[in-house]
Amino acid sequence: MQHGLMYGGGFETNFPLLKPGATEFVGSDGANHAHVPWPREVDGLRIWYMEKPGKHFVAVRVQGGGKDLVLPNPLLLEPGKHMGHGKRFSAEPTLVDDEIALVILGDVLARNPRLRDDLKAVRDSIGKKK
Repeated sequence: MQHGLMYGGGFETNFPLLKPGATEFVGSDGANHAHVPWPREVDGLRIWYMEKPGKHFVAVRVQGGGKDLVLPNPLLLEPGKHMGHGKRFSAEPTLVDDEIALVILGDVLARNPRLRDDLKAVRDSIGKKK
């Protein structure tokens, strides 16, 4: 199973408006931009992140297991820990394996304990083909 992380715009502008099912974000030019389509091989967890000032990136939305969750407490992403060796943030989705996806979900849960049941459903879907 392949999982991915995708850019979802600047945090200050976009996070207050973020809702499950969102398909676009407001760019730094003030215009709406459609999200880049997910690569076909991303058949598992989908994590959306936004950029905060200072080139800090935070996970803000998790999709998987039939859930689409906006995180009340975004998770600061650490590239080595949450993306894998040699990967970086870019305009294209970043692919990660099951091990990294589970690390991200564990850290998301630690910051968002009220989403425990929903995040468990997402976690339980990892490794199960649709």
